Amino acid sequence: MQFGIFYEHQLPRPWAEDSEHRLLQEALDQVELADRLGIDYAWEVEHHFLEEYSHSSAPEVFLAACSQRTRKIRLGHGIVLMPASYNHPARVAERIATLDLISDGRVEWGTGSSSSRSELEGFGIDPEQKHLMWEESVREAAKMLVMEPYPGFQGQSFAMPARNVVPKPLQKPHPPLWLACSNRDTIKIAARYGMGALTFAFIDPASASHWVEEYYTTFEQECNPIGRTVNPNIAVVAGFMLHPDSEEAVRRGARNFQFFGYALSHFYITGSHIPGRFDLWEDFQRNMPENSEPTTGIGSPSQVAQNLEALEEAGVDQVVFVQQAGNNRHEHICESLELFADQVLPAFKDRHESRRQRKLAKLAPAIERAMQRVPELPQVDSLPPMDAYPVLAAKAGLSEQPQRPTEGDNIVTAISGRS
Repeated sequence: MQFGIFYEHQLPRPWAEDSEHRLLQEALDQVELADRLGIDYAWEVEHHFLEEYSHSSAPEVFLAACSQRTRKIRLGHGIVLMPASYNHPARVAERIATLDLISDGRVEWGTGSSSSRSELEGFGIDPEQKHLMWEESVREAAKMLVMEPYPGFQGQSFAMPARNVVPKPLQKPHPPLWLACSNRDTIKIAARYGMGALTFAFIDPASASHWVEEYYTTFEQECNPIGRTVNPNIAVVAGFMLHPDSEEAVRRGARNFQFFGYALSHFYITGSHIPGRFDLWEDFQRNMPENSEPTTGIGSPSQVAQNLEALEEAGVDQVVFVQQAGNNRHEHICESLELFADQVLPAFKDRHESRRQRKLAKLAPAIERAMQRVPELPQVDSLPPMDAYPVLAAKAGLSEQPQRPTEGDNIVTAISGRS
C-alpha cells in the first residue's frame, strides 16, 4: 500500500492579512518534507468560492511549485474540475502536459465535476448536465494529449475546431486518470471507465473491503476505458496526526479533522451560506460536539499502523492523509510526517512491490480485455489551411493579399502596421 498527503488549503476564520500567504508557504514546505521522507503522492484539490473549507482555486500553480521543490513524489490533481465551463478541455490538456514535463513525468490526473451549488452555479453549470459535461471533457482531453493534430469536436457541452494541442505529456499515452468518488455508485463508474477511484468518503476497513470488491469486480467485468489507458487503483482519505502519546495526537488533530467533514457537509449538503459573511469555524464550534476518539490516521504510531494494516488487508491501494485540516499546526504536521516515516512507513514499503506485482498478475486478463475496447483514434488525412486574418480578408476581397516578409524586414513593425 502507498500513501499520499492531501491539500484543501483550509483556512478557518478569523483571517489575518498574511494568512493565505503563510498557509501556502507552509504547505510547500510540507510537500518538500514528504518527498524527502518517501511519501508517494501529494494531492491538491480544485475548488472555487468554498471559503474556509478550501482556498485552492489554482492547483496547477501550487503543483508546479511543488514540482520544483521535490524529486520523487507523485503530483496529483485531486481533482481537476472538468466541465468546460470551469476549464476548457484544451486548457486542461495543456496544463496537464506542461506539469508532466516540468515534473519529469510525475503527474496524476484526477477528474471530477463538484456537486456544490456555490461552484456549479458560480460557473453557470446545470447540475443535471454535469456528468455529461465531465464525460465529454475527459474523453476529448485524453485524445488531445495524444493526437497530432486533434481533429476537433462538436459535442453537447463544448465544441472546438481542429488544432494540434501542445505540448504533449512525458508519460505516454497520458498521466494516470482518476475520478473523485463519494459513494459506491461513483466507485463503479470509475471502474467502468478504467479510472482510479479517489474515494472522498471516510470508510472503515469493513466498508472498504466491500468497496474494493465492487470496484475490482466491475473493472474485471465491465471496463470500457474513457482514456487511452487504464489505472486500476483505489485510494481512500483519512485524517492524520501522530504522536507517541495517542491522547496528544487526538488533542492535536481530531477536532480539526472534524472541521474538515463539517465544512464539507456545509457546502455540499446541510449549509446555508452567505458569501464573505458566514463564519464557518464559529458555526462549527457552536454546533459540533467534540470527538476525542482516535481515527484511522490519528493516534500513536502503533495504533495508526494497525488501522492501516486493516485497510491494506481490505485491498486498498493508497491511503491519502488529510493533514492540513482545520487549524492543524504546521510544526505538528511536520512532526507527524517524520514519525510516520520513521515508525510506520517502512513495513508498508517493504510489502508494496510484491503486493503490486500479484495484483497486476491477477488483473492482467481484465486489463488486456479493457485495452482491446479502447477505440482506434481517427485518421486525420488532410485539413484545410487555417488562414491568418489578413489572408482571410484578402480572399474575401476585403483587402489586398499581405506580402510575405523578406530578409531585413522588421516583422514586429510589419505586423503592427497591419493590425
